[in-house]
Amino acid sequence: MRMLLVEDDVLLRDSLRLALQAVGYAVDTCGDGVEAAHLGEVEPYDLVVLDLGLPLRSGLDVLRGWRARGITVPVLVLTARDAWYERVDGFQAGADDYLGKPFHFEELAARLAALAKRSRGHAPVALSVEGWQLDEARQRACHRDGRAVTLTAIEFRMLRCFMLRPGEVLSKSYLIGHLYDASHDADSNVIEVFVNRLRRKLGSELIATRRGQGYVLVQPAGR
Repeated sequence: MRMLLVEDDVLLRDSLRLALQAVGYAVDTCGDGVEAAHLGEVEPYDLVVLDLGLPLRSGLDVLRGWRARGITVPVLVLTARDAWYERVDGFQAGADDYLGKPFHFEELAARLAALAKRSRGHAPVALSVEGWQLDEARQRACHRDGRAVTLTAIEFRMLRCFMLRPGEVLSKSYLIGHLYDASHDADSNVIEVFVNRLRRKLGSELIATRRGQGYVLVQPAGR
């Protein structure tokens, strides 16, 4: 999944970026409200972590602008502000979740994982399909028969992307936009490579090709 992290504290931003990448996110970062507003309008993010105390344009103003333009990306607000009415302001502006500073990274990661699932209509439990369950903490897939398959970073992001959208056809361009951050210039052929790797690890029938359209995580009839 691809995420935008907006935080003006350089040390915190860099440490969070590394920690979020380690748990399977492709992360773009910025440190002011003007750039954040622009990136949120032009890039296909799955999640946003947004600090409120930003230079040039406040986080609340950025969030209100996105919502006014119909941008529905899930947003978790980070702030050092503690007053209850400031939290109300954040939710009224369109925030989906709220986390005060200081915080433990494990809580941030858990909230983001739950937010991603809720945004796609899933209960905040482990993602699963056809006997396979995604172990997000260890970045592996576990089968109900006891098998456990270790996934590379991109394989993990791709499988999570498919599991969040079972039955939906995902184009190569969509997958590139949601698996890689802005610093990567991925070729569409790379997507086919990683799809084939997942098929070898989890079963050739799990991900079907739709010629001229993309790929789909297959669900048995009646589910």
